[in-house]
Amino acid sequence: MKRILAILLVFCSLSLTAQIDYVNESREDYLKRMKWFKDARYGMFIHFGLYSQLGGVWEEKVTGKYAEWIQANADIPAQVYAMLISSFNPKDFDADFIARTAKNAGMKYIVITSKHHEGFCLWDSEYTNFDVSSTPFAGRDILAELSAACKKHGLKFCTYYSIIDWHHPSQERNIDGHNPWTRWGNVRMKSGEKGAYITYMKNQIRELIEKYDTEMLWFDGDWVYWWDMASGEDLYQYIRSLKPEILINNRVAKRAIFKRDFGTPEQEHPGESMDHEWEACYTLNNSWGFKKSDTNWKDARTVYNKLKDINGKGGNLLLNIGPDGDGNVPEESVKILLEVGEMIQSNASQK
Repeated sequence: MKRILAILLVFCSLSLTAQIDYVNESREDYLKRMKWFKDARYGMFIHFGLYSQLGGVWEEKVTGKYAEWIQANADIPAQVYAMLISSFNPKDFDADFIARTAKNAGMKYIVITSKHHEGFCLWDSEYTNFDVSSTPFAGRDILAELSAACKKHGLKFCTYYSIIDWHHPSQERNIDGHNPWTRWGNVRMKSGEKGAYITYMKNQIRELIEKYDTEMLWFDGDWVYWWDMASGEDLYQYIRSLKPEILINNRVAKRAIFKRDFGTPEQEHPGESMDHEWEACYTLNNSWGFKKSDTNWKDARTVYNKLKDINGKGGNLLLNIGPDGDGNVPEESVKILLEVGEMIQSNASQK
């Protein structure tokens, strides 16, 4: 009888958890959950994937502005692009160096692209073979190394996850498209496949939470026609049920409408304070992913002024670096970040 009562209590507890409306949580609970983010003010974005080894070049041609979009920019068939896993071997990836650099730069959290639009996963996922365990780099765990380094240096570890997936069998290149955006940016969902893909996403997100204790999920790709508000809010609810204190950006649903937990202006920021929390993401040069030919670096003073302007209007700055195919962070990126860190320290000591 005691065993039956115990089972019933567990069932009731699970049922109550499932009924919690995380989308409309109280203002008090929301502010408590957001405190570390508000206090952080400054974070590091890391775009890293198969595209990193190409450096923006396909068949000896520089293609497109953003190197991480090279599959779309060069219109590379998914089967051809997938062959890049045979040469992915970022042997020089140094999580401790990256986390230490972020800390010395004055940053408080790191967001890494666990899965960008290309669909390649930086961790050994149970739900796909299109991941790091299928590459020459197998045996090392990029996310585990970076998560541990963040904890060591007192930073929050966070993960980016793309809603669209150019490799997953549920989606296909839009044959009616006439440019990279309409062909690949607006990738089609095959008829009857959306439910299976959402299950795939949820399974992988659960892995990111359970394996790496990610403190934030940073979504992208919400613009596609088949991703609606209902799908986004359902995914938000699911994630919060797994880890109630986690932060989730507004791109989990339709960013123009959904503002929980924070807005995400990209390569720009508002000219005044907003009525919701927000974080502006910027590149250090022009591209998010590593691009050999992109040397148009923002200088330290420009970055510092941008940080102060954003912070003064109530936002955070998420500043990107793009390691190369060997896992090395461009020297110029490191130099700029450390110079900004010195400016932050100098100005703090003068107050």
